[in-house]
Amino acid sequence: MEIAMKSHVGRVRQVNEDYYACMVTMKGRVLAIVADGMGGHRAGDVASRLAVEKIVDSLQDLEAGLEPEDERERLMNALRYANEEVYRYAEEHPECSGMGTTVVAALLGPTGGITAHIGDSRLYHFGEGRLSLQTEDHSLVQELMRSGQITMEEASVHPQRNVLMRALGTEKDVRIDLGTFSWVPGDVVLLCTDGLSNKVSPETMEKWLVTPLSLQEQVDALVQQAIDAGGEDNITLVAVRNVAAPLDNSGKEG
Repeated sequence: MEIAMKSHVGRVRQVNEDYYACMVTMKGRVLAIVADGMGGHRAGDVASRLAVEKIVDSLQDLEAGLEPEDERERLMNALRYANEEVYRYAEEHPECSGMGTTVVAALLGPTGGITAHIGDSRLYHFGEGRLSLQTEDHSLVQELMRSGQITMEEASVHPQRNVLMRALGTEKDVRIDLGTFSWVPGDVVLLCTDGLSNKVSPETMEKWLVTPLSLQEQVDALVQQAIDAGGEDNITLVAVRNVAAPLDNSGKEG
């Protein structure tokens, strides 16, 4: 699989509270994770980094031959373990009280993927020239839209559009949403923080993904679009294209 990643602090913030990783497991599956931390006194970047590192630790030795339901359970348990660790760290470090993070993670194989998420970081699947959102934001505006109180257009400018209903590490026990999708060679999966999804429309993402540019050039262009649109938040994007041979890549970019 082809992997491309980019993170940018944006135009306004002094600290990048996003963190990400993308790695090939021992059995050739790709694990991709994006997290967007929150909390004062630099606690947000602690939360996102800790969450991603604990999820990677939990899944890097994932064995072969697991049934799909077992893989789903392993991914869910990895996020639950990360939640416990972030919550415990905040309890032991009063300066980090109240910190938390969004997380979106995907475990990708040749024919499909398993997703787990909490918060409003998103996962998109691009195939046959169109982009489809595979996750649902755990945010106040999403709840208001679901209940018919506001429209999608109103949600995009709502003064409380950044309020989360769920996040990892803020409570001792959290609910993780799981999902599955199928993909074929040539398809792309995008994981991003709201610094990108709030600024770059799905139509713009599709426009760049159909260009003959390399995957990394497409990712760089989409992050730049978010910066040019204001860049008030940190911006992180991880993309994985389904191709024959996996590439190992992981880390954080400030």
